Amino acid sequence: MSEKVTRNRTHLLGGFLGGLTSAVALQPLDLLKTRIQQQKTNTLWSVFKSFDSPSQLWRGTLPSALRTSIGSALYLTSLNVMRTTLVKQKSWNHQSQLVTNKSSLLPHLSVYENLLTGAFARGVVGFITMPITVIKVRYESTLYNYKSINDSIKDIYKTDHIKGFFRGLLPTIIRDAPYAGIYVLLYEKAKEITPSLVPLKLLNDRNNGHFSSTTSTLINSSSAILAASLATTITAPFDTIKTRMQLQPNLFPSFLKAGMIIIQKENLRQLFSGLSMRLSRKAMSAGIAWGIYEELIKIT
Repeated sequence: MSEKVTRNRTHLLGGFLGGLTSAVALQPLDLLKTRIQQQKTNTLWSVFKSFDSPSQLWRGTLPSALRTSIGSALYLTSLNVMRTTLVKQKSWNHQSQLVTNKSSLLPHLSVYENLLTGAFARGVVGFITMPITVIKVRYESTLYNYKSINDSIKDIYKTDHIKGFFRGLLPTIIRDAPYAGIYVLLYEKAKEITPSLVPLKLLNDRNNGHFSSTTSTLINSSSAILAASLATTITAPFDTIKTRMQLQPNLFPSFLKAGMIIIQKENLRQLFSGLSMRLSRKAMSAGIAWGIYEELIKIT
């Protein structure tokens, strides 16, 4: 088996395990965000009171885990392929440029290259995983009384055929592509700055010049949380519009119309509904997923 195939499998595995772990652990936050966004009158407290047992907080875990694990695996692998290819094209002696800093083995690129590769990779993967996303959102909401994932698939196809599985595609791409681009840009910058904020006693280099596993995980996870928090806040309105279009396609048939209805009939602040839940989930998800991913590609 070639080194290239082995390396890609490592990135696939790292992305899959990181995505799966974060999806299962943080599903309650994703569920709460969907319930809050589905209509103006929903508040965090009212949503909490609607649950009969704590286990209901994990409703929709299967489609969420599938979407996040598969999506993370494809995204991180394709992102690494693009970034590594760019580095190779920029210099024959690319091996010396493959490491960004002492906490990471990922390729070193410019600000614009990080922005564009992150956005492009996430946009493509967002399109591929769109059907799972629609199923997940429908299954999490209270607007559809689905008994199983199979019921949701049948109902979506019966109502809207194939196009039903791609409802909210535009706001999803507009949300995910900029989010990923901004995230990768901020993440790489944060990894350069964070070591200066870490106590000197934790900066224990290994013989190969890299930080210890504990220090690397601390730096990478902290950088991921910071980057995800900022990127999530910036792209929050697109997430609200996407959720409304997927849950109530007749009321919110298009991206522009959905945005105008929310602003005119509700208020501008409503575009940021569920932000606290999404912010918490995305920040912790990034910290978990990227922390696992960065360390796994070092040891395999």
